[in-house]
Amino acid sequence: MKRHLTSSSLLVLVLSSCSLIEPGDTQSPNVTDDTFLSQPNAMRTWVNGVRKNFAECMGDYAQLMEILSDNYYNNYTRSNRVFDVPELKTNDEDVKQLQRYVGNLRESVDYAFGTVLHHDPNITAAEKYDLFTAKTFSQILAGEFFTSLPDATGGEPVDWRTHLTEAVALADSVLSYAATDSARAFAHTLKARVYYRLGRADEAVSEARTALQLSDDFCVQLTFDGANSVNNVAQEAIWGTWFQPLPRLDFLDPKYVQITSTYQSPVTIAKAEEDYLIIAEALVCEGRLEEARAELNSLLGLVARRPRLRGVDDHLEGRFNGGSRHYPASSLYAVAASAADSLRHGLVLDRTQPIDVPTISGTSVSKAMVDATQGQDALLELVYLLRQEIFFGEGRRPADLGIRMPVCDVEVANMKNPGDSDQPVIPPFIPLNGGMDDFTMDDGNHTVVIRYNMNRVIVENKQSEYVVPFL
Repeated sequence: MKRHLTSSSLLVLVLSSCSLIEPGDTQSPNVTDDTFLSQPNAMRTWVNGVRKNFAECMGDYAQLMEILSDNYYNNYTRSNRVFDVPELKTNDEDVKQLQRYVGNLRESVDYAFGTVLHHDPNITAAEKYDLFTAKTFSQILAGEFFTSLPDATGGEPVDWRTHLTEAVALADSVLSYAATDSARAFAHTLKARVYYRLGRADEAVSEARTALQLSDDFCVQLTFDGANSVNNVAQEAIWGTWFQPLPRLDFLDPKYVQITSTYQSPVTIAKAEEDYLIIAEALVCEGRLEEARAELNSLLGLVARRPRLRGVDDHLEGRFNGGSRHYPASSLYAVAASAADSLRHGLVLDRTQPIDVPTISGTSVSKAMVDATQGQDALLELVYLLRQEIFFGEGRRPADLGIRMPVCDVEVANMKNPGDSDQPVIPPFIPLNGGMDDFTMDDGNHTVVIRYNMNRVIVENKQSEYVVPFL
């Protein structure tokens, strides 16, 4: 079988400040195995191709997982039109593409170690770190967003728990090649994320605390190279007018901003905030509410220190622009998370004036809210609101909602025993027919009432198999 590598730019890994990948200017042509493997620096070129594919993969997940949740509604004709329902079919082209990313990342890393390394043994520790990071994410994506997937070419489906278990071992490989405390904190956070989803609270908290001891403010982002068409596809949808945020999340939008004609906003793939959230949720689930509040207040301190992009000109965002739904476009509007919740001001921005937007993390939650929240369920709901706001735009929300995609029809047709892997998981408490995105708007009184407070829905179903893994 011939393999082809297409890399429009040389991407160099830099794990410092808040950046994982930075673009360079070297191009590699389409070549077949024999020609490619005989070239000088074959390994470096291959690793750079993996980095490029990894960045594009995470940008696509950030775009499509956002509309699969209650975070965004696709209010235009471009991009997926059924994830908002949510409707997940085995023949959906986006389901296929998201699955391909998982397989391609895994196979490209295996090819680096299994083939390229034999022809070009000049591989650095940093390159091994990059490769193991990409493969770890291939397993995390499989484990968080799919019912099951093959973990080898032509293999039978493996359930999501197995993928996450394999991700732990891969994250240990990332850790073994980590050169800085921030890089080690990143690896421990990946392990905490996996243990969290597996419901293994002790291991998740241990890894999260270790990460914070190494770095209590690390952030890892994938950057792109717009000059060479290595683009963050989530930016086109979010900075443009395709997607509209749930009104109570308006203040967080746009996380991806078009500063210049070629500028591409980075996508965050890990940050210290996740460790605080994991620890706090575990404490809430154990009934240790005062300790949980202390963790959440430390988290708010970190979020307050994160950068904001100031003076963003977003006046062309009319919150409609030919779409099917009108959205509030003035700071006069107050928003309630449901009919049973109080109206809150400050969640919708006035975009006729320059706005400030968080680029890593933002939240509407204050220390006063944390301190005033009483009872386990109420505090757990606040944790999930924080998770929603802090991971906003990063494609994380469907996992918290318990939604999983099926194996695509191409794979199913070649499986000996597909079982129910061709069926999605949409928990029975998930509103259908676009209900997660529904709201009523009263222009006269400048109020918006969201139909479903999905964070409360999560907590109300905390004992189900789909959500709140620590319970």
